[in-house]
Amino acid sequence: MYIAQNLNNILKQLPTHVTLVAVSKTKSVADIKEAYDAGQRDFGENKVQEMTSKHEDLPSDIRWHMIGHLQSNKIKYMAAYVHLIHGVDSLDLLIEINKHAIKHNRIIPCLLQVYIAQEETKFGLDFNEIETLLQSETFSNLQNIKVVGLMGMASFTDDESQIKSEFHSLNLFFQKLKISQPETTNLKLETLSMGMSGDYQIAIEEGSNLVRIGSAIFGSRNYIA
Repeated sequence: MYIAQNLNNILKQLPTHVTLVAVSKTKSVADIKEAYDAGQRDFGENKVQEMTSKHEDLPSDIRWHMIGHLQSNKIKYMAAYVHLIHGVDSLDLLIEINKHAIKHNRIIPCLLQVYIAQEETKFGLDFNEIETLLQSETFSNLQNIKVVGLMGMASFTDDESQIKSEFHSLNLFFQKLKISQPETTNLKLETLSMGMSGDYQIAIEEGSNLVRIGSAIFGSRNYIA
């Protein structure tokens, strides 16, 4: 029952306006079911094949979040059911998501991933690239996706002041975009996704309203046979 206990302990700490995505990558169906039975409905996976398998085996009211780096050739496997795609880092990827959303007659919500970390391994767009993308005619023609916010990951460091600074800069940009970019049929900036198990409290202080927490709920990562 430790999963349910961990989940409830975290939920008690979260403000009511913050959505918790339980990062269930590599975790078993039984582990996810324990969190589900405790009331959790939003789960995050970083591999489409694994997420699709779990989607088929678990209750249909689970909201599945694709949180990993997404390859365009994998979109077709999740287009019918994915709740939110977190890591969109190019206009080309949005075009592909839109194409598959049309086939399923649905609008797929997406977050644009912003590069804020001082690490070369992180994916994402810079602030100027985000603005250029949102102002492009190509983006305006994509009617089966909806950009609902931004996502960013801070540097992997013990320096809390650096983490705070990176989250702060993203929130400032997010607030600026909300003013400068008018709401349209495919753009409504509501979600700022920042924060994971090690830094979600800092992220919330800096404006995050969606956090992705895995190990603090499920324990250390394992692998499904």
